[in-house]
Amino acid sequence: MQHKARKFSTRAKVVTCAAALAAVGAGVTGAVSASADTTDGTTAAAPAAAVTGVKDKATTTTDHLTIQTATDAAQAALKAAQKEGQRVSVAVVDRNGNTLVTLRGDGAGPQAYESAIKKAYTAVAWNAPTSQLTERLESAPTLKDIPGTLFLAGGAPIAHDNTPIAGVGVAGAPSGDLDEKFAQAGIATVSNGR
Repeated sequence: MQHKARKFSTRAKVVTCAAALAAVGAGVTGAVSASADTTDGTTAAAPAAAVTGVKDKATTTTDHLTIQTATDAAQAALKAAQKEGQRVSVAVVDRNGNTLVTLRGDGAGPQAYESAIKKAYTAVAWNAPTSQLTERLESAPTLKDIPGTLFLAGGAPIAHDNTPIAGVGVAGAPSGDLDEKFAQAGIATVSNGR
């Protein structure tokens, strides 16, 4: 019985010491903060953090669509599909394949959502409409094995200064040609500056 009491006592001592150290630490912090006051009653400014400079050629700058422009492109593609009575999903991705906007049209099939994202990613990754990329599969059939891609017509890239910066993907129409037509309608909105 005494052995258990002794352990409890040791634990109690450890907890008490930890609490005391925390209190002392808080007091030291307060003393340091209080000593930051200058003799005229104002508080001295904290020293500036050191900034490490990066050489000019160690970084790069890239162009990106604004979220508003990406939304405008997606809405234009969806409207083009709706005018023709098609039920589609639309996606716009950035240069890295990150989804910026997705719109699931009324009545679009469940497969259309993910397919639109993959078509948009495929188009921007290769800077070409996905209808053209399907032709490349004849000479390089393993391209379709790259994760996140979909080599079906319906995706188109958006470029700035000949560099791909985004992709628009449409899925759900009865043919990839229609999907791509609607994707191009979205891109036309971006190109026209709307």
